[in-house]
Amino acid sequence: MNRLKPIILSSAITLVVASAVFALIINNKGIGSTSLSSLWNDTSMDAHAANKQQLLDDISNSRQTIITKTVEQVSPAVVGINVTEIRQYRDIFSTDPIYRYFFGDRVYNQQIKSLGSGAIISPDGYILTNDHVAGNAVEAIVTMTDGTQHEAKIIGSDPVSDICLLKIDGGNLPYIKLGDSDSILTGEWAVALGNPFGLFDINDQPTVTVGVISAKGMNLGSDQNRYYVNMLQTDAAINSGNSGGPLVNAFGELIGMNTLIYTAGSQGNIGLGFAIPVNRIKKIVAEIKENGKVDRDFWTGLSIQTIDQSIAKAYNLKSSRGVIITEILRNSPAQKSGLQIYDIITGVNNFKVNDENTLIGILQEFRRSDEIEIHILRDNKPMTTKMKLEKR
Repeated sequence: MNRLKPIILSSAITLVVASAVFALIINNKGIGSTSLSSLWNDTSMDAHAANKQQLLDDISNSRQTIITKTVEQVSPAVVGINVTEIRQYRDIFSTDPIYRYFFGDRVYNQQIKSLGSGAIISPDGYILTNDHVAGNAVEAIVTMTDGTQHEAKIIGSDPVSDICLLKIDGGNLPYIKLGDSDSILTGEWAVALGNPFGLFDINDQPTVTVGVISAKGMNLGSDQNRYYVNMLQTDAAINSGNSGGPLVNAFGELIGMNTLIYTAGSQGNIGLGFAIPVNRIKKIVAEIKENGKVDRDFWTGLSIQTIDQSIAKAYNLKSSRGVIITEILRNSPAQKSGLQIYDIITGVNNFKVNDENTLIGILQEFRRSDEIEIHILRDNKPMTTKMKLEKR
């Protein structure tokens, strides 16, 4: 039913145009006090043309919304990315010790091609995309909206946050300004642009979908050692190939990078898309520019376990969210902070801890020498302690 709405709206506008133009012609034919000869009067013809042009201008202006203007503004900075990777695989018989005795441990290289999206974030050609798009690329070709193609250099990539920074040669390139994801409002407009299913290759233009910010601060756990915490949720349609593309607000500012979707079997997009917030991106990009990588060389000295229903019942907890401390190493940051075995960790700074996986992901947001607040329950009483992260 929703798919028919644009067609119905378009038909209604056409009817209004036809009726309005017809009314203008009737009036200019002189029905009433105007003579028929006035149709050929230069003044009448000029007035008719002016009225018609004004009507068309009004219709055109009514079609230009803040969304269409935003799309026009940011589209030139959206790129398609074609990637070539070399992956190694072993012979299917390599697990057989007799086969390995005679033929050795055979390893083969296979060339894999894939595609994704990206956004130019500076006039000198820095491009933002996902690590799972281009992090392991041996070749990355960037296609711009003017049809030109550029070979991109990988400046650095961070698998943990799933953020990759590319660079192409050039100056005065179109780019998307970085916004502030902390100021995002749930329910505000969100525009996703990208290269779903490689459609960018057909006409060098990004595909545009529009929705709202459905939720903020979504802690989704991990996937292949990539941790997705504090994510933005949107109902703007995101499909295969959209990864790495920009999610922008109504002002044309980048507020996130499209990264994940939830699907139900083979149904594809079901309105659950997730983007990495731009403030997290800013931090990672700055580190990659400076060091080529992200340094997370610190330790806590904690051993933890996810709380299940049996643990929650044993400790008379109201919720099974959080983790329980099972071990603390001597002279560790955790011991120095005053944490104790059987404390229940419920949060870190402004992050909520759901389980063990979430806590590990949250800790990836911090760096050595950072002092963080650990929110705990001890004997079912809420407490907060501070822990300074030390070099491993």
